[in-house]
Amino acid sequence: MNADRHPASVGDVMTRKVVAVALGTSFKEIVRTLEQWKVSALPVVAEGTRVVGVVSEADLLRKEEHREDDAPPVGAVPDKASAVTAGQLMTAPAITVREDAPLAQAARAMALHRVKRLPVVDADGALRGVVSRGDLLKVFLRTDEDLAREVRRLLAGELLPDSWQLVDIEAADGVVTVSGLLTDRSLVPVAARMVRSVEGVVDVRFDLTSARV
Repeated sequence: MNADRHPASVGDVMTRKVVAVALGTSFKEIVRTLEQWKVSALPVVAEGTRVVGVVSEADLLRKEEHREDDAPPVGAVPDKASAVTAGQLMTAPAITVREDAPLAQAARAMALHRVKRLPVVDADGALRGVVSRGDLLKVFLRTDEDLAREVRRLLAGELLPDSWQLVDIEAADGVVTVSGLLTDRSLVPVAARMVRSVEGVVDVRFDLTSARV
């Protein structure tokens, strides 16, 4: 990703080269694929590309956890300990995110479901890629010059332009500083929310004087 390009959605940062397994993929083949691709989980797809679940190292390790347990009765529905295919092992339904979703939505989904990566799908549920925590952190690679330029454009365009003629916008290590003369201090809370909404901003600080007596 170009650090100077504003990543607007999950599709801008996701990994497009991704491997998936089919419902009938065997236990050992799943293990081999995880090792080959150096990942901890794989999307499970049906009908070619439609994501129906995710199989992870944790799902596979149930086999080791219950190795000494009694075998299930013949004909019983397989649980994770006795499962042998991706369809039996997977966690379903899969927690996915759309490729046009904002980055914050993906971050919230990861935190809520305590996962490190999400399959990325299109409107039809077809697999388009995978987004990881590391991918979401790419937004912080934007240059300070790029951040300052976008914040300056955002504040001047969205708030009263005349109020920002004597205000300077600078960024250092992702921290944006708004300094100078502001005619209407009531705009500060609004400005703070707007600046923090910019992808890649670490924090915002204000060093303002007021024209009002």
